[in-house]
Amino acid sequence: MAKGEGAESGSAAGLLPTSILQASERPAQVKKEPKKKKQQLSVCNKLCYAVGGAPYQVTGCALGFFLQIYLLDVAQKDEEVVFCFSPFQVGPFSASIILFVGRAWDAITDPLVGFCISKSSWTCLGRLMPWIIFSTPLAVIAYFLIWFVPDIPQGQTYWYLLFYCLFETLVTCFHVPYSALTMFISTEQTERDSATAYRMTVEVLGTVLGTAIQGQIVGQADMPCFQDHNSSAEASQSTNGTHYITSHRETQNAYLLAAGVIAFIYVICAVILTLGVRERREPYEAKQAEPIAYFQGLRLVMSHGPYIKLITGFLFTSLAFMLVEGNFVLFCTYTLGFRNEFQNLLLAIMLSATFTIPVWQWFLTRFGKKTAVYVGISSAVPFLILVALMESNLIVTYVVAVAAGISVAAAFLLPWSMLPDVIDDFHLKQPHFHGTEPIFFSFYVFFTKFASGVSLGISTLSLHFAGYKTLSCSQPEHVKFTLNMLVTMAPIVLILLGLLLFKLYPIDEERRRQNKKALQALRDEASSSGCSETDSTELASIL
Repeated sequence: MAKGEGAESGSAAGLLPTSILQASERPAQVKKEPKKKKQQLSVCNKLCYAVGGAPYQVTGCALGFFLQIYLLDVAQKDEEVVFCFSPFQVGPFSASIILFVGRAWDAITDPLVGFCISKSSWTCLGRLMPWIIFSTPLAVIAYFLIWFVPDIPQGQTYWYLLFYCLFETLVTCFHVPYSALTMFISTEQTERDSATAYRMTVEVLGTVLGTAIQGQIVGQADMPCFQDHNSSAEASQSTNGTHYITSHRETQNAYLLAAGVIAFIYVICAVILTLGVRERREPYEAKQAEPIAYFQGLRLVMSHGPYIKLITGFLFTSLAFMLVEGNFVLFCTYTLGFRNEFQNLLLAIMLSATFTIPVWQWFLTRFGKKTAVYVGISSAVPFLILVALMESNLIVTYVVAVAAGISVAAAFLLPWSMLPDVIDDFHLKQPHFHGTEPIFFSFYVFFTKFASGVSLGISTLSLHFAGYKTLSCSQPEHVKFTLNMLVTMAPIVLILLGLLLFKLYPIDEERRRQNKKALQALRDEASSSGCSETDSTELASIL
């Protein structure tokens, strides 16, 4: 409406002689009203946008916390449960291959999907929305099949590898365009930051939901374990074998039920996102006929200094939190001895993170994003040290879990809040190139996912060499020590390295303000230029 009104008044002015017109009058008619309507987002828009982040986090949380222990202790057939060994069962070595290859493939698909999106043209739904819509039904089917134990004598490893890689491909087709959507919901930095805060809050709620659904449903099942491997032979000769098989089937059914609930949530969130969010094009971008070539855009993005410094710093800090996430359930079960409490400890971490997201949003607007990085992420270090040094104590562990959630909230919010600043900086230096947003987001996710695959593969392989015993109620001391290092000391070193590298990141609050003013001037110039072209066309038709 506002654009039409500006063009209409401009065309009326076009009937007057050119010498009578004041050059400053026409831009003034265009600037005032359209600006507010284009830049402001309603609370409903922000909530619908934020809900779209939940599917990735709900599924990612369930896979991140539970897939490792599922592959090690649950993804076995009945005879494998009784005898605790089969040459075709999914053991620590096979699990490490599944986790590494799955995450590595997931990382590779991000730039591939980014490439395909950059070649996509705008449709009536936008350029990004079709990817979200068409990937959703296939993704939920693949996700459900990850948690299904097939009756395949020699192909379980291939089954999980296939559907894990397939799901990661499809969820990438959802998440990369969704991440890039941040740049297309508003042209105003403050609106994008606000929408990002909504998104991070919902995403952390998604992790809470994923943790609660998966943890509480699975936690209700009586997962079988053997006191030692010799007792398994006796179990197979007695009625205990039947009990182990029944308990094992109940655990498998619990995982399937949790997968069905999460798949339903995935679909609902995708529908809300599709109906409640509309993509917006930059005024200066709409004037250009063709987007930048992918490999030319990739070269420009990878040569943009602030982007490289940002992703390098967050690569190490993200890797630290991924190590904790991937090994936390095993750490609670075997090192701390809280086999029946791990799901509640996970819930405490995620609830704490959810409630502190608004606090970090206020903190970064008050003190700046770089300061928020140093304070928020480094706050995890003393609590990780405490976990490493203390004796097993449930109350202290809950206190540490709540405190750790505060740092997790900062790690969730800050990367996605700072990436749009880097893209704005790039647009100012390369104003004639557009369509690079998917490249920025996809390669950031690529590096973090690839590092996650390496960390999970190495950590599971470390458990294999430490002597991890499948379906055992307790583990050797070497396994407990390895889990302690993976959850405490290794993340501490990675966090410190990431914060040191982050010192090189150049975009502070002053530079952000300068970029905001320069971009607004560019948009105003494009809008007034568009109005001039409209007036000239209408005047020519009248004459």
